[in-house]
Amino acid sequence: MTTRAAQRAETRRALLDEGRRRFARDGYHAVVLEEVARGIGVTKGAAYHHFGSKAGLFRAVVAEAQDRIGAGVAAAAEAHDDPWDQLVAGCRAFLAAGSDPEFQRIVLLDAPTVLGWNEWREMDEASSAAHLGEALSAVMAAGTIARQPVEPLTRLLSGAMNEAALWIAGTPDPAASVNAAMEALTRLLDGLRS
Repeated sequence: MTTRAAQRAETRRALLDEGRRRFARDGYHAVVLEEVARGIGVTKGAAYHHFGSKAGLFRAVVAEAQDRIGAGVAAAAEAHDDPWDQLVAGCRAFLAAGSDPEFQRIVLLDAPTVLGWNEWREMDEASSAAHLGEALSAVMAAGTIARQPVEPLTRLLSGAMNEAALWIAGTPDPAASVNAAMEALTRLLDGLRS
């Protein structure tokens, strides 16, 4: 990578990190793009060059956050050999993310409003929901749950988990709420077993 390209990549990374920090702390509407740029020692023009707008920076921050959650879900699932255990571990990892203040503010609270419901859902489906669909297909292939159309079941469970994550985010004790939500989800999932 040339020095110039490396500097551009470094500036982009720094803007993403500073943007994520500020969006998580202050919320989308209170963040000013010029202040994000100044926070890393670059001009507002540099921020516009990389992201086009505050909304562009936010979109990139949301995409990274969702990719991080999706990777965490996949890693939790891959730690198990049995498809059922993979499904349960992935669900737990997703719900546990609901207790993370950064995830709460950026992905659960601000993103649906700022990006719009349809774009937020598309991003969610490309990350966590994709893993859920794969896990459900594997559980069906193993015979643990009856074969059925995967897409509607994925959407139902994804919707339930997104709602549970929102609930977790709004509770005074998110860690305890993750456990309560996981108990309820486990009972729901057990109802699918053949």
